[in-house]
Amino acid sequence: MKMQEIHELTTQELREMVKDKKQHLAQLRLTHAISPLENVHEIRNAKRLIARLLTELRERELEENPNLRKPKKKNKKK
Repeated sequence: MKMQEIHELTTQELREMVKDKKQHLAQLRLTHAISPLENVHEIRNAKRLIARLLTELRERELEENPNLRKPKKKNKKK
């Protein structure tokens, strides 16, 4: 799934998709533990898709409430 397609989804759809993809990833890992998958790249691709979805959710969360952004820590010199 491309980022453009992810941007077009609603927030609720994103949350549902994250839930579904996490379940799918767990199933892939279980299947791979029992017998090796033919295409082990599926696990990596699933993890990357979940990361993209969570990134989009976080961006939307910060757009709604910019106060949620963590302030940068200043380095203290001793």
